[in-house]
Amino acid sequence: MAHKGPDAPVVSGINSGSTVKLKDLVPAATNNVNTTFIVLDKEARAAPPHGRADAREETCLALVADETAAAHFLLWGAERDAFEPGDIVRLTGGIFSYHRSNSLVLRAGRRGRAEKVGEFTMLFVETPNMSEVKWVRDPGDPRRMVQEAVVSPHSQVFKPLQ
Repeated sequence: MAHKGPDAPVVSGINSGSTVKLKDLVPAATNNVNTTFIVLDKEARAAPPHGRADAREETCLALVADETAAAHFLLWGAERDAFEPGDIVRLTGGIFSYHRSNSLVLRAGRRGRAEKVGEFTMLFVETPNMSEVKWVRDPGDPRRMVQEAVVSPHSQVFKPLQ
């Protein structure tokens, strides 16, 4: 069983057992994101890359948010059908990193887990969208990423209602 005491290992500045708000997400290649959010919108399914017919490789992008920020959440395989707008989702062991098209997404990954824990009753904001932030390596510590600029205050994939 994993050690969860106060001296538990820290990965990328986030205690691996703690919950993080979306505004505190930082790109990393480790499964250390534990958070809860509401699904606001979903895109249509995307076909598997390179002409593969494997349904496990199909993806779907969703706009998710909590009371501090929003982000794009990548749904893989069975996750595509498991979550709908209005669902409240708890993500454990997730990843916030760059995906194939060089877009920054939150995802469960192979070791993470996303589960529905409720519906419709969660406060949220749609800005800032952490997937629309440009990140660079910290000159003082190249292992860390820091925000360089905001590409857009809201999602460029899911346009706000006018």
